[in-house]
This record gives sequence, structure tokens and C-alpha cells, in this order.
Amino acid sequence: MKLAHMIIKTENAPGAIGPYSQAVKTDKMVFVSGQLAFDPATGNLVNNDIKAEIRQALKNLKAILKAAGSSLDKVVKTTLFIKNMDDFPIVNDVYEEFFYKNFPARSCVEVARLPRDANFEVEAISLL
Repeated sequence: MKLAHMIIKTENAPGAIGPYSQAVKTDKMVFVSGQLAFDPATGNLVNNDIKAEIRQALKNLKAILKAAGSSLDKVVKTTLFIKNMDDFPIVNDVYEEFFYKNFPARSCVEVARLPRDANFEVEAISLL
């Protein structure tokens, strides 16, 4: 049985900065590519404040999920990439503003460098 899939693209989140899609939707799931803290209105990276950067990346994730017909409360797995593990408590504080019950499964890894020297990136898998 062949599963159909659809490419998700919304102007309410930043466009891809490489050869990938914002998300791919199957008949039951949405796979959202890594989201940085780009402001979709200006195209600028929000990185002057770590909390603002995390919030913007999560807002971008939320907008893509909405465009796909899903939502944050249907996310089953997130992967977080952070430049400095010392920011882990801040990441958790802001994360709980977006995910506050029935937390999805999650991984968080410290990375040497992210695109455009961002400090935070998030990707997600969600149900429809």
C-alpha cells in the first residue's frame, strides 16, 4: 500500500534555507524540519536574546503545524539542538510555554554550530 504525502509550505513561518521542505504530511503524521528563530515577516534571525530566539523558533513550528492541519498538542516527538548546554534550564522554561501538558517525547543535544550561528533549533513529529 502506497502512502500519499504532501509538502507543507506556509508564509507564516520562514521558508527553507536549503533544499528541504518546511514539513511533509502523510495521511496520519507531520514531519517538521528543523526550525530556527527567523522572523517570517522580516527574514531576520531573532538571536539577541536566547528566550526570544527559542520562542520564535517554537512559534515557527506552531505555524507550520497549523498549516499542515495539526497543532502543538498533537506533537509526539521533538528534537532540540542547542549551542550551549548551559542554556538547558532556559530552554525548558520557554518550552513549557508551548508544551504544558502531555509532554511529547524529546531529545536535546548540544551542537557545535547551527545554521546562521543560531543558538537553538527544533524539529518535530506530530499526529494529525
